[in-house]
Amino acid sequence: MRLSNLTDYAIITMVQASTHCGDGRVSAAELAHETGLPVPTVQRLVSKLTKAHLLRSVRGVNGGLQLGRPAAAITVADIVEAVEGPIALTSCIDHGECDYDAGCNMKPHWPLINSKLRGALAEISLADLRQKPANQPSQTIPQKELTV
Repeated sequence: MRLSNLTDYAIITMVQASTHCGDGRVSAAELAHETGLPVPTVQRLVSKLTKAHLLRSVRGVNGGLQLGRPAAAITVADIVEAVEGPIALTSCIDHGECDYDAGCNMKPHWPLINSKLRGALAEISLADLRQKPANQPSQTIPQKELTV
């Protein structure tokens, strides 16, 4: 399974948006600048993420974007579904299109597989993604020693 680039960018955008929690609101242009993604792509994602209630858009002088709910309550599964639609590894479950439908003994099992996959993605919150993985080496820039 491979997610589309747009879904990858949506996760990047949401993680970046979550860094603004408590700091007010952020614009799509600011998110694009901070992530290095093209502004039109971020604007397209903001539309999808707002429609899914993962982001909230506020108009006016102090307007902008903010998370639709706390970062701990937004999961990777939520973001994937906002961009891709329901999580399903095969098209036969969603569309019923299969050349081998009559002889398929896997079709009854796909809902379980899809459910387990969604469950695994639902265990990873936006708050988790803001944290540095424990097994990652530190990437801090060494500070120069000051001589007095």
